[in-house]
Amino acid sequence: MIKKFIERPVFSTVISIIIVVLGVLGLMALPTTQYPDIAPPTVKITANFPGADAMTVMRSVITPIEEQVNGVENMTYVSSSATNDGTASIDVFFELGTDPDIAAMNVQNRVNRALPLLPQEATRSGVVTQKQENSALMFIRFYATNPSFDQLYIENYIAINIIPAIKRIKGVADAPINGAKTYAMRIWLLPEKLAAYGLEPEDVIAKINSQSREAAAGQIGSNAGQANEYVIRYKGRFESENEYENIIIKALGNGEFLRLKDVADVSFASQSYSAVGETMGYVNSSFGVFQSPGSNAQEVNKAVLDYLKSIEPTLPDGLHWLNDYDLNTFLEGAIDQVVVTLIEAFILVFLVVLLFLQDFRSTLIPAIAVPVSIVGSFFFLNLFGFSLNLLTLFALVLAIGIVVDDAIVVVEAVHAKLEKGKQDSRSATVEAMGEISGAIVSITLVLGAVFVPVTFISGPAGVFYQQFGITLMVAIFISAVNALTLTPMLCALFLKYNHTDKAYADKNMVQKFNHKFNTAFHLTTKRYAGLVKGLIRKKWIVGTMFIAAIGLIIWANSSMPKGFVPLEDRGVIFINVELPPGASMERTYSVMKELEGKVKDIPGVDRFSIATGASMFSGTGSNNASAYIHLPPFEQRKGDEELGLNTVVRKLNERAKTIPEANIVFFAPASVRGFGNSAGFSMVLLDRGGNDIADVDKVARNFIVELEKRPEIDFVQTSFNVGYPQYEMIVNAERAEESGVEVSNILSAMQGYIGGFYAADFTRFGKPYRVMVQSLPESRMDERLLEQLTIRTASGEMAPISQFVSLERTYGPQVVKRFNLFTSVQLEGANAPGYSTGDAIAAFQEVAAQSLPADYTVDYAGLTREEIAVGNQTLFIFLLCVMFIYLLLSAQYESFIQPLTVIFSLPFGIMGAFVGQHLAGLENNIYFQVALIMLVGLLAKNAILIVEFAQHRRNNGETIAAAAINAAKARLRPILMTSLAFIAGMLPLVFSNGMGEVGNRSIGTGAAAGLLIGTVCGVLVIPVLFVIFQWLQEKVKPIRAKEISDEQPDNV
Repeated sequence: MIKKFIERPVFSTVISIIIVVLGVLGLMALPTTQYPDIAPPTVKITANFPGADAMTVMRSVITPIEEQVNGVENMTYVSSSATNDGTASIDVFFELGTDPDIAAMNVQNRVNRALPLLPQEATRSGVVTQKQENSALMFIRFYATNPSFDQLYIENYIAINIIPAIKRIKGVADAPINGAKTYAMRIWLLPEKLAAYGLEPEDVIAKINSQSREAAAGQIGSNAGQANEYVIRYKGRFESENEYENIIIKALGNGEFLRLKDVADVSFASQSYSAVGETMGYVNSSFGVFQSPGSNAQEVNKAVLDYLKSIEPTLPDGLHWLNDYDLNTFLEGAIDQVVVTLIEAFILVFLVVLLFLQDFRSTLIPAIAVPVSIVGSFFFLNLFGFSLNLLTLFALVLAIGIVVDDAIVVVEAVHAKLEKGKQDSRSATVEAMGEISGAIVSITLVLGAVFVPVTFISGPAGVFYQQFGITLMVAIFISAVNALTLTPMLCALFLKYNHTDKAYADKNMVQKFNHKFNTAFHLTTKRYAGLVKGLIRKKWIVGTMFIAAIGLIIWANSSMPKGFVPLEDRGVIFINVELPPGASMERTYSVMKELEGKVKDIPGVDRFSIATGASMFSGTGSNNASAYIHLPPFEQRKGDEELGLNTVVRKLNERAKTIPEANIVFFAPASVRGFGNSAGFSMVLLDRGGNDIADVDKVARNFIVELEKRPEIDFVQTSFNVGYPQYEMIVNAERAEESGVEVSNILSAMQGYIGGFYAADFTRFGKPYRVMVQSLPESRMDERLLEQLTIRTASGEMAPISQFVSLERTYGPQVVKRFNLFTSVQLEGANAPGYSTGDAIAAFQEVAAQSLPADYTVDYAGLTREEIAVGNQTLFIFLLCVMFIYLLLSAQYESFIQPLTVIFSLPFGIMGAFVGQHLAGLENNIYFQVALIMLVGLLAKNAILIVEFAQHRRNNGETIAAAAINAAKARLRPILMTSLAFIAGMLPLVFSNGMGEVGNRSIGTGAAAGLLIGTVCGVLVIPVLFVIFQWLQEKVKPIRAKEISDEQPDNV
């Protein structure tokens, strides 16, 4: 079969051309993302109970919905939160691979069951169920240098004029505005005027709904045999302030009427006043752009930016925009870095091969195999539904050093035949392929078998393993096809061997270098053979080396920091700020401006943006705030440690300590989209005993104190705090009954005056807005407001609400959360410098076991949940990979003993990988783990090359020792050539310095160090292991050995 490919060069060439063309077509169709879509599908349920506190929202809205939603198909866990602004939010997480549309539909069906159980006010506001996008691709911020533009104007200008067009861009799933300053018609009640006219808030709301409404009045003359028909139109819902002001509340007699403007102030204003945003000192508003699954991140990013640039001339004077936070910036930089690494690796591999083969023609043959395999892989990536991401690109970088192996083996084998006297390159190629075709197939099967088990890993970690492993498998498969088709044909056409050698003095500089290199290598080979002979005589040395390797693996693994995905410098720092409970919005804003003044002169702080009213950990609240610090472009910071992320964060922490009234935390964004805002860990404390909320707070505070004592943990934050000043409303039901006042009327009046009532809707600028009824802020400043608020008794007289209601000062939470239907405390934190997230998780588990009461347990969310799941699977998958190699070789060698030669040689390379990674200060993360699995295949390949030749010689009659030594000598050159070629291809990753450098080093260092040490140790111990296990094999199944007449082991 192979001979046909050699005799038909055009046919062999066409196969490779087709592979390349298909690969180019696949590359053009591949979407580009940072990572594959690994975040679990999430369905979000949101509701609003205006005016309700967090505990009320939890009891009346969240609990009924959760009870119905819990257990929906493919659900993994559910978390929820209720806040004091009446907001309810429930996140339902599903198994990876679940169709998000089906999941959303199933959740909606469950929510519909709960709707009859919810308060009317909550259902009126709407209970929204929608699939939740993982995280934003980019954030766009609009700011105004024109002082006449306030935040209300900016936010609604964006919503009316920009967001609709953004949502129509291909690949954009959603573009929500970050803020709550949506336009609304505010009806500010005047309590003293209402009392004077004997009115309550419900009277006003009823009149608004009776007069501002849509009507379907029908047609005149329809079906009446008339010549004409006339449609009757009604103005419908009111739109302007004037129309609402003139709503008639009641007739006063004598042609006089009481209108809404007589008892309330009407303004077209904001629905909420709970947040303030600034950037560079200017008021601003921002929105996020969420990417649709399967779309190309770079194309979406470009389309959005192109649209924004196109509308710049139409923006009002003084309104500007900026690309505030763009994940695509890191994506493009990291991918560009990998592409450069790809080219550098190819050049280094080419040079290493040229060094050993010493012939440009010979070197060109393996060099051709690389682009064919790499480019051809893109077709299969597209076929499998993968994307062009950092994982697949990393796999292709590693593949360069692997795919060249098969071609090198072929070229080196043909060279050996020519050096032995073969005059015809075609016959030399045919003979060589007859000997090594089996080895090529074996190597391909082994390297492929290594990655078969990873395809069975579930969850987000499985996606990482699968995309990396399958990409390598495809490249290796194409490489094997090349090695059996194109490479033999090129060898038959191009390779020539000149059996005459010039005198040393007549050689040029390159030839002299090659001569010295060959002489030195020949001498090294002789000494190597002698060393192997010595080790065969003293086998205990190999046993000692094996035990030492196992010991070093255990030491390095136990002392290495552990993580999931490495944390990269993305050019932005997030800030979470919390003031003491009850702090006002104005006080919080003042602290943020103070912080801005203190940090803006730190080298590396390029831009500072703030937002009050909400934090990244604690949700909404007047005492909460967040901020972004943007660093200069990476190109300007490259190589300058003073401008690095860790250095800037350290200086920021020093400045923040001078603001003792606020808890200020600086942290980097999450490594992977869809797993929260922050890097670090996310854990949950669960109250399984139904304890009082104050007891939960006490346990949580003590737990945090114990956690912060651990050196592995930098900080721990929680939004749970029962220290917020509140009032407990106590209704005197007896007195209310005596006065003929229903308790429900009292509660409705309190909501209308203080909590705010969503009374109606109206349309303006082509968008729907709310009509909100509430008393003026100055009418509800303190508890004395009850004297001003009145309610109608059974006699028709107005009585102060204070006759029926009293307020007692108390304390309670701002946010209440549940996790899997238990009251929970969300803990967000970060690992301390020098420790990994894995170390922090281990510390967390130890403290939980030692300090938590029996009815409290812990659980995990977000990326932390996946990191723990990976830790539980990694060892099993690694052992499964080794088992696959063993079984495959057992089938090939028809022996369960001989493959142990390969298996027992693996720990030396694995030891090298762990030690190299440890000495480089890198962590044991998923990048290192996939590189480790790949390394197992490479180490096995080296062992197979020696074992295959040793068995061949043993079957031809050589002694076991002679067969082992001769095979080791014969395969030393190709083993060193292929191993050094791979290591050279890893060097750009090992010494990476640019965007994504931590990931580059994580995946390259362990692989390079492991193969280097594994090759050096392997070429020494594999012959010894062959002697041991071949002796055992022949004890079980003796072979008939031929007599060897004085043949020395040096004879190859």
